[in-house]
Amino acid sequence: MTTTNNSRPVVLIPGHWLGAWAWDDVLEHLETDHTHAVAMTLPGLDGDDADRAVKTVDDQAAAIRDVIAEQGDQPVILVAHSGANAPVSLVLDRYPELVARVVWVDSGPVADGTAFASEFPAELEDLPLPSFDDLGQQASIEGLSAETLERFRTKAVPEPAPVLRQSVELTNEARCRVPTTLVCCSISGEQVMELVKAGHPMFAEVANLEYVDVIDLPTGHWPMWSRPRDLAEIIRAASQTS
Repeated sequence: MTTTNNSRPVVLIPGHWLGAWAWDDVLEHLETDHTHAVAMTLPGLDGDDADRAVKTVDDQAAAIRDVIAEQGDQPVILVAHSGANAPVSLVLDRYPELVARVVWVDSGPVADGTAFASEFPAELEDLPLPSFDDLGQQASIEGLSAETLERFRTKAVPEPAPVLRQSVELTNEARCRVPTTLVCCSISGEQVMELVKAGHPMFAEVANLEYVDVIDLPTGHWPMWSRPRDLAEIIRAASQTS
C-alpha cells in the first residue's frame, strides 16, 4: 500500500452505535484529496455478528491493531470519534509505535481505570440508541438533518454491554508522547482546556499529553455528518504533518 502527497495512512474509527458507514462522507472528501484512508467497524457493532453482544474493549483494540497492520509498515493516523476513545486509548498504551498521531473527534483519551458505564445493569446485554430527545441532552445533535437522523436510527447497532462496563487498564507512559489533535466540536477548545486545568475527570488524561494541537470545529457531536468536508481537511492536514 502506498500513499500520496507525503501523507500517512488514516484509520477512521466511529463511536458508539456506529459502523464504518458513519465515515462515508468524510472518506469521499479524503479520496478526492488523494489521502489513503480506511474506515472500520469495531467488534460488537456489526449487526450481522451473532456474537456481537459479548465483544469487549480488548476485542476492539485487537481489531484496530489488525487494521493498522494492514496499512503497511509506517505508523498511521488514528481518528477516533466519541466512544471509540476506550479501545483507541488501549491501542496507544499497547502499541504507541504504530501510531504517528491520534485525532480525537469531539472526544479524548480515557484515564487509567476508566469505564464508560461500570454500573450498566447486569441483566442487559446491550444499549440501543436512545431517543433523539434523550440523546440530544447528552450530546449535541446540532447540524443534523431529519434525513441524517433517520439514517442514524436505521443503521445504528446497540452498544455491547461488556464494552460499556469494561475498565480500561493503562500502564505505558509512551502513550502520552504520541502527537495528539483534539478536534473540539460541541465544546470549544478553550472550554476543554479550562476543564483540563480544573482537573475534570473526563479530561484528566489530556493533562498528561506532551504534544497537543487543539482545533475548533463548531458543530454538534457528529461532525462527520454535519461538517464532513471541514473534518476531512483537518484529517488530511494531520496525515501530512505527522
